[in-house]
Amino acid sequence: MRRVVQIEAPWREPATALGALAQEAWSLCLLSGGGGARGRWSYLAARPLRTLIIPPADEADPFAALAGLIPDGEMLAGGPPFQGGVAGLATYELGGRGQALDLEPHPDWPLLACALYPAILAFDHQDRRLLALGRGEDPTEARARAQGLLDALGPDGAKARAGPQVLAGPMTASSGAAYEAAVAEVVARIAAGEIFQANVARRWTGSLAPGASPYDLFARLARDSAAPFAAYLRLPGLAVVSNSPERFVALRRTPDGLMAETRPIKGTRPRGCDGAQDQALAAELLASPKDRAENLMIVDLMRNDLARVCQPGSVRAPELFAIESFANVHHLVSTITGVMQAGLGAADLLAAAFPPGSITGAPKIQAMKVIAGLEPPRGPYCGSIFWAGADGAFDSSVLIRTAACVETPEGWRLEAGAGAGLVADSTPAAERLETEAKISALLRALTEPSGAAR
Repeated sequence: MRRVVQIEAPWREPATALGALAQEAWSLCLLSGGGGARGRWSYLAARPLRTLIIPPADEADPFAALAGLIPDGEMLAGGPPFQGGVAGLATYELGGRGQALDLEPHPDWPLLACALYPAILAFDHQDRRLLALGRGEDPTEARARAQGLLDALGPDGAKARAGPQVLAGPMTASSGAAYEAAVAEVVARIAAGEIFQANVARRWTGSLAPGASPYDLFARLARDSAAPFAAYLRLPGLAVVSNSPERFVALRRTPDGLMAETRPIKGTRPRGCDGAQDQALAAELLASPKDRAENLMIVDLMRNDLARVCQPGSVRAPELFAIESFANVHHLVSTITGVMQAGLGAADLLAAAFPPGSITGAPKIQAMKVIAGLEPPRGPYCGSIFWAGADGAFDSSVLIRTAACVETPEGWRLEAGAGAGLVADSTPAAERLETEAKISALLRALTEPSGAAR
């Protein structure tokens, strides 16, 4: 895996290209939609060399197992950030291992599922290039792997399958009244000084229509509401479809060493019905003392998480309270960076910071205990899909706006979640409405006919 070879091919849309491989176990697409610097590269991978699954009953150290799977090797100058390596899923309950908590496991999902991919396809949205990259012990092996994955896509003119017009019947939401009661309980616990903030979620459950697949949902979301950290991962009998706007943690190599970055989201408003209302809602979010305080608490938490593995004095917050807008919501986003301590890498960063502070609360461990008392196990929801490259680089999402799909003899059943960050002045009805705004794009993709007017 030390040598890498690159082959350039005619452009294809990554979500469409995935259609040729989407039904294979361990097929993966990391889709960067929405434009901008963070939307340049998308990746497709399949047919891994090795796989790693850590179920809840396995007492092995999952972070050490992950570190042992990540290869090292050469990198092509000027190539994409990810040039082959490890990619996969960390479910929320993996955080119990990292934070020394005994979390109830999800009945359907492992703690960690990842694979070593000797070839990937990298899609450069900026320059409209498709690059096949293969890794091997020599250039011949590396080139064969790259070409093999490229050939697996089939003819250049292949189209994604249409799928059913409606992907799922009505979704069943957990009780809004029960959620409002949970909000009131958390606010009371904040007032008592137990915690400062907790992110508490609701669930929606349902089944895909006969003939519909998780890939159909992924393709529809990619078309209708592009997000910078969208992802598709097919595992044996399981699939994750995510339309996440949020980065968890990332690493990139710099002259000073590995630079860590996290970009937590805290603060939400729905999009407006017209331009004037939309701008007013964004301005209201930016000026909101409640949302800025909520965001700042998570910034402080993530600074503490990064400080566990970064060089003393290197952790900074270069950007606070930026507005980022997506198909159905505006979000308030901040950026925290730090330089990793020598000898530490992606698995160490994941162990220190997982699960994401933006979907737990502050203090993190106590917030996780509160969440565990109010919610069933989360599984993929609020976990992460990630990649880890041969040069030490790493990137990962926060699995919000995500459907967790389980294959049954009757078809695919699915669950999705949406939460809200609760602080001292949270009101139950407003927080319930926030969960409904956050889940709306996913519900539309599932329950409205393809091409329905928005």
